[in-house]
Amino acid sequence: MEDRTYDCLIVGAGPAGLTAAVYLTRFRRSVAVVDTGASRASRIPRSHNVPGFADGVTGPEILRRHVEQAGVFGVHARRAEVETLATHDEGFTCLSMDENGGRAAIQARTVLLATGVQDNEPAMPELAEAISAGLIRICPVCDAFEAIDDDIAVLGDGPGAVAEAVFLRTYSDRVRLLLTDGAQCLSPDDRERLASRGIGIVEEQIAALVRQDDERMIVRTAGGERLSYDTIYAALGTRARSGLAAQLGAELDAACEAVVVDKHQRASVPGLWAAGDVASSLNQIAVAWGHAAVAATDIHNHLRGG
Repeated sequence: MEDRTYDCLIVGAGPAGLTAAVYLTRFRRSVAVVDTGASRASRIPRSHNVPGFADGVTGPEILRRHVEQAGVFGVHARRAEVETLATHDEGFTCLSMDENGGRAAIQARTVLLATGVQDNEPAMPELAEAISAGLIRICPVCDAFEAIDDDIAVLGDGPGAVAEAVFLRTYSDRVRLLLTDGAQCLSPDDRERLASRGIGIVEEQIAALVRQDDERMIVRTAGGERLSYDTIYAALGTRARSGLAAQLGAELDAACEAVVVDKHQRASVPGLWAAGDVASSLNQIAVAWGHAAVAATDIHNHLRGG
């Protein structure tokens, strides 16, 4: 157990966590940041919708700049995983374990969770390489503009995948839905919605995804059909990394397990805030920055008021 008690413990060192750390440090608050080193932003091959980057920017470069800026103010994330988080009369105690198995305890008056989400990924070899090449995409809000007029497939089942296919129809008239569970997962309403927009359906269950090269993706169906696409959007959903909030008894969204917050990013547990993807269904860096600014300012005002 460290001798000191921090004003704020931030769990997560992605765009939301490090933005909040900079704000709080500039408010002259003491901050501890703990992170596993697995920010979802690190997987972004190049984004063209991040404000201020006319030529686009990669995820690793975004994180590098955040780390550099935080370092200017003396903020350095500890590489560890928070195992438990508990409340007490003076705030919170977290127990963490680093990559070497070393354990540490940190006390803080407040906590900001910026732990993000985990993508449900398609099963395929060379997934990381396919994502890097833009052959497998995760976020149509982020990069559908770059897929204009492509042969696009959406991989998924149910209303979420149908909605994503409809969204992508804005960008291309060549959009098809690939079903991981086969035709039985689509309702008549789903079929009508797709048909009315000219979106095709591959009725057979998808058996395999293979990166042909850096230009095309090959899809094999259970019946042996071989299909080819410029890019495939994985509409398989995400899981909010909200386990620590659950430990504290915080309210979670029943549909996606995101932390439920108010307009100041406060969770239902006093002294707990959440920012970024773990508290939002619009998983965007710009949203994470806004959440962080709001949360950090509210944390500072809360601490100032006692």
